[in-house]
Amino acid sequence: MLKDSKQTNERYNILSPKLDIVFQILFGEVGSEKITKDFLNSILDEEVYEVDLNQNIVLRRELSEDKMGIVDVLAKVNDNEYCNIEMQMVDKKNIIKRLLYYWARQYSRQLKKSKDYNDLKRTIIILIANFKIMHINDLPFHTRWKIIEEKDRKIVLTEDFELNIIELPKINRLFHLTQKEKKLKEWLYFLENPESKEVSSYMKNNDSIKEAKNKLEEMSQDEKVRRLAELREKAILDEKEAEYTGYCNGVEDGIKQGIKQGIKQGIEQGIEQGIEQGIEQGIEQNQKDVAKKLKDKGIDIDFIIEITGLSKEDIENL
Repeated sequence: MLKDSKQTNERYNILSPKLDIVFQILFGEVGSEKITKDFLNSILDEEVYEVDLNQNIVLRRELSEDKMGIVDVLAKVNDNEYCNIEMQMVDKKNIIKRLLYYWARQYSRQLKKSKDYNDLKRTIIILIANFKIMHINDLPFHTRWKIIEEKDRKIVLTEDFELNIIELPKINRLFHLTQKEKKLKEWLYFLENPESKEVSSYMKNNDSIKEAKNKLEEMSQDEKVRRLAELREKAILDEKEAEYTGYCNGVEDGIKQGIKQGIKQGIEQGIEQGIEQGIEQGIEQNQKDVAKKLKDKGIDIDFIIEITGLSKEDIENL
């Protein structure tokens, strides 16, 4: 039974819906069809009238603490397409290749033995990223990608492939939105901070967000969910620390390598300069020896200058 909200907040800190394991329970559990349908309607360029969540793992019962891998939401939409939703907290750098792999894996998984290629259903991947993706940084917060003919008519090759990318850090610069984009903004604000004043305002006109907030509060009281969330947060922090340590080690190694190369290059240049200087000094000394011998024999000084290249002053000082 759901406890009073005030009492709940005094005893428990509400879990972050951005944490992938919380996100999966919130939107992927059977019973969450209403909120997931409303969420998908704010993202997809079509009306979602039916959502089936039966293919998701039941995390509260089935997921052990030592077996937390990729945690995403798989929804069968309108009985004729699959939608895979992933909440990603850590920038993997290779995120686009990962998304293409997820799509290919989900698309090919449909083709069982004795089935025809025509049985393959449209497959949509939705990424909600808690970071900006570098090479699409100048694009809007929500981008939709398909396979198109590039040169001439921009015709879509197939509707079977669709990739949606949503970047949470861009939600603070959302202006001049369509009605659908405004609805998506409400959901993104909920993911970012479900206890904000904005979300409380949205809940007055959006029953699905209100239901999601109530379910999130109920989840926050579930000891197993809290334990899984804590473990997941620790894993993410460890991953970020490892990434940062790797970056620092890379910088340190780069500096050391640069110093080594600099020392080596300096030694090589020093040796080369020393040899050149030694040769020059040897030639000069040889010229002085020749000049002195000629001078001792009483040879005209102008002739000595012409032969040795020394100055008159240098020759007179010999």
